Amino acid sequence: MNKGDEAMKVQEREVFDLVDEHDIVIGTADREDFHGNPSMIHRVVHVLVFDSSGELYLQKRSTAKDVQPGKWDTSVGGHVNAGESYEQAAYREMQEELGIEGVVLEFLHRYLHSNDYESEFVSTYRCVWNGAIEFNRDEIEEGRFWSLEKIRSTDRSKFTPNFLDELNRFKKLAGM
Repeated sequence: MNKGDEAMKVQEREVFDLVDEHDIVIGTADREDFHGNPSMIHRVVHVLVFDSSGELYLQKRSTAKDVQPGKWDTSVGGHVNAGESYEQAAYREMQEELGIEGVVLEFLHRYLHSNDYESEFVSTYRCVWNGAIEFNRDEIEEGRFWSLEKIRSTDRSKFTPNFLDELNRFKKLAGM
């Protein structure tokens, strides 16, 4: 491998902050180190994108994704890069995944989510968007706005467990 190839390989690495149970940074590690090891906690962001009629935009994950392929998921979700703030990551992910820029995000809550595969501090935001959405076709198979009633009446297995958890947290926060 020549030096140019090595530089490209380093640029492709995804490095995230390693945090403790209080969300304090204690180091960094590669993406691969976190996934499959729930003892290592990293940071992620979710953004709930509503339109002015109250419908929630959901993305259907690409079948090429390593986690929950082909399932409907939160409007925007992504990792926080090492040294990046939650808010910076939320705005970056909005642009990268849906092509949305110039919107004001409202912080909703932060929580620790753990399962057999990973542990992550999730910082959730909300916004209202009525403009065009140009989703990233490398990551997203399709996307559309859903009524909360339609989500409720759809087979739960069509959604990621993380989205269902996020939706329940949102409903409690909104008094629904």
